[in-house]
Amino acid sequence: MTWSVSAVGRNNMLDAFDTSVNNGGGTATMEIRSGTKPATPETTATGTLLATINLANPAFATAATGSMDIAGVPLSTTAAATGTAGYARIKDRAGTAVADGTVTATGGGGDVQIASTSIVSGTTVRVTGGALTLPA
Repeated sequence: MTWSVSAVGRNNMLDAFDTSVNNGGGTATMEIRSGTKPATPETTATGTLLATINLANPAFATAATGSMDIAGVPLSTTAAATGTAGYARIKDRAGTAVADGTVTATGGGGDVQIASTSIVSGTTVRVTGGALTLPA
């Protein structure tokens, strides 16, 4: 059976997740990749690495109603390769993959929203929004 968790409980879990992303040395990052999101973050990344974006510290805003927004948006970087964005992978400061989410163009409702999912090497990739949400 599946548990139902209160908003307060989900907020606490999300805030703890954000704390774990920001622990240690280095910088937490978000990879924008082509292809289909793997089954879990522990699965080897698929597709082409299109861009790597440094996340703010903290990486997410304080959780509310079971969701937390990506902090510091817009965030941007220069594309490393050309392709169509399919998913995003968040890595903690140690470089360990901790979450994978969908990517859409701004307004498309993806876990991560970027200005355009059509990415060209050498151009700017801009994260315009996004959130990590736990279901009730």
